[in-house]
Amino acid sequence: MIRLFRHYFPRSLLILGLIETVLVFLSALFAWQLRVSQIGGAEPLTSQLPELLTYTATVYVMLLGVGAYQLSSFRTLRMTSARIMLALVLTVLILSVIMLIFPTLNLWRSVLFYAILMTLFALVATRAVFQWVIGWRSFREPIVIIGAGSRGARLRELENRDTSGFRVVEHFALGTGQRIVSDAKMLSDLESLSDFCLRNDVEEIVLALDERRGALPARQLLEAKLSGVRVSEKTSFLERMSGRVDLASVSASWLIFSDGFLGSSGWSVASKRIFDIVSSTVLLLLTSPILVLAAIAVKTTSAGPVFYRQERVGQFGRTFSIAKFRSMVQDAERDGAKWAAAGDPRVTPVGRLLRKTRIDEIPQIFNVLKGDMSFVGPRPERPVFVKELAEQIPFYNERHIVKPGITGWAQLNYPYGASMEDASHKLEYDLYYIKNYSLFIDLVILIQTMRVVIWQDGVR
Repeated sequence: MIRLFRHYFPRSLLILGLIETVLVFLSALFAWQLRVSQIGGAEPLTSQLPELLTYTATVYVMLLGVGAYQLSSFRTLRMTSARIMLALVLTVLILSVIMLIFPTLNLWRSVLFYAILMTLFALVATRAVFQWVIGWRSFREPIVIIGAGSRGARLRELENRDTSGFRVVEHFALGTGQRIVSDAKMLSDLESLSDFCLRNDVEEIVLALDERRGALPARQLLEAKLSGVRVSEKTSFLERMSGRVDLASVSASWLIFSDGFLGSSGWSVASKRIFDIVSSTVLLLLTSPILVLAAIAVKTTSAGPVFYRQERVGQFGRTFSIAKFRSMVQDAERDGAKWAAAGDPRVTPVGRLLRKTRIDEIPQIFNVLKGDMSFVGPRPERPVFVKELAEQIPFYNERHIVKPGITGWAQLNYPYGASMEDASHKLEYDLYYIKNYSLFIDLVILIQTMRVVIWQDGVR
């Protein structure tokens, strides 16, 4: 994993992204040269460089937005090809808007047509070669686990998920403690842990010991670290690989002594507020026609007000009123507050469409302008649920040290939560966001929110 702006990225996917960015630019360049040669002209590269760079940047952002760089998209060539094609369709639409706003950018339609075809061929061929040469699992980082108890078993369970960014080369057990992982080998039978890692291209050793006292193989670990192999503790490893703070293994001392939690600094707060004001103003202007149509649809298809207002818990535990388009029948909670559920009968037909497209969330932009919320942050919950969740989930109130958001890291990475277990898992992603906050991660989340809308991840 490589850390950029306090956020972790798989090294293999970063390398692939750089290769594909170059290929996208070359595709646009060849398309332009082909068209110029067809009409018998001769123009210098600098005359079209702004257009070529704009095309390249738009394609890359769209690939990020549709989830083309998620590990799960590499399971089959069909899946990754579908995401590439969707990204290119969106590229054409976005470029049309950009050239309408900036008339000086003039990418010929014939050049764009050739560029799209060349880009599609280049990207699909590149990914086919990658999958054929190194395989999908090779995108995952090779590790060794030490510890065959419950913590080690938890890592093996996570390895089998599609979103896992690591693969276990070998699992070693120590002579102490309960042994749960049946296929783990004894570390004492290994002559040199350092040599084993070098022979098998292992990049990291992860300690998953249920009990450390008197059990840590210090000499072997020191030898491995001095030879260039990273040695990590399970909680820190999972934070990097999964983008979440594992509540099952985290402790208050780990949170205190680990790096991060710089989002409350003066510069971070100021830059985030400026970003929120500019983004919300622009988005309100762009979505104003949608707001009008949604309001008419809600008003004409069901009895009740257009907007639904509800008290939510914000930064530092302060409450505020949130505004959303009403997506449920009037008096949906006459029997008391309830978690939203899949196929909830209280949701109206229009409301179901508004939820699927996230249009019901757009009025919350006014909360962002007022300063009650941010564009990106933990999802604001109702006071009645917060009190219940804080009593049963450790570190739950820590999510309130930042402003809640319309979208967030948890909303991207975990389906819509409607239970105590779901709330606990989403808190793991919220803590990661708070701990590793930067304006860069806000941009990443906003771009990838497109994936949630397109593929309907987590909609209820």
